[in-house]
Amino acid sequence: SIRRGKRYDIAEDPRLSYLSSTELAAQLRRDVEALQHRIQTQQQSYDTLQQLVKAKEKMLASIPAIQPISNKNLKHVASGFGYRIDPIYKTPKMHTGLDFAAPVGTPVYATADGVVRATTYERDGYGRHVIIHHGYGYQTLYAHLVRIKARPGEKVKRGQVIGWVGSTGKSTAPHCHYEVIRNNQKVDPVHFFFNDLSAADYERMIRMAASTNQSFD
Repeated sequence: SIRRGKRYDIAEDPRLSYLSSTELAAQLRRDVEALQHRIQTQQQSYDTLQQLVKAKEKMLASIPAIQPISNKNLKHVASGFGYRIDPIYKTPKMHTGLDFAAPVGTPVYATADGVVRATTYERDGYGRHVIIHHGYGYQTLYAHLVRIKARPGEKVKRGQVIGWVGSTGKSTAPHCHYEVIRNNQKVDPVHFFFNDLSAADYERMIRMAASTNQSFD
């Protein structure tokens, strides 16, 4: 090595001058081992940090975060979560999802990464519908589809088309009935569009979804 423009002679280092060749070799070996241990520890810390980042990214990708249909202008919100007037029986009934009115054939998107748990048809209920299991306690349901693209067991990504809007089952007009299930409890989907909405749009959607109107199913 070079020190201040001239070749560095280890024998001239006052810290090591009192050591014999054998002791000097042993000291250098210990220094190298200590350095290797430090590098190994830092690498392990880096690997652990990478794993934590990947786990966090996976969790965030698995939480419902967009609307199930393209709805930038929010004009498709038809009926919200809570007690609404049943369109057939005309009596108050708990509406466990959010209705998005749209023409038949409008694409319906998975709102988070997950695995398709079921693609089912109910004549008098949800009609053709898809249930996606996202992990971390989350599931989503997409109902009244005219046609289903997703298949049971298929892995899907957020934004992937899983079917198309229809009016199958107990439905009075073309729409997508969308539900979010967290820890086996149906919760208000309006709070799970944070990748889609600005703060102003979120407040506007909350007001629209809170309207005590008639549901579509």
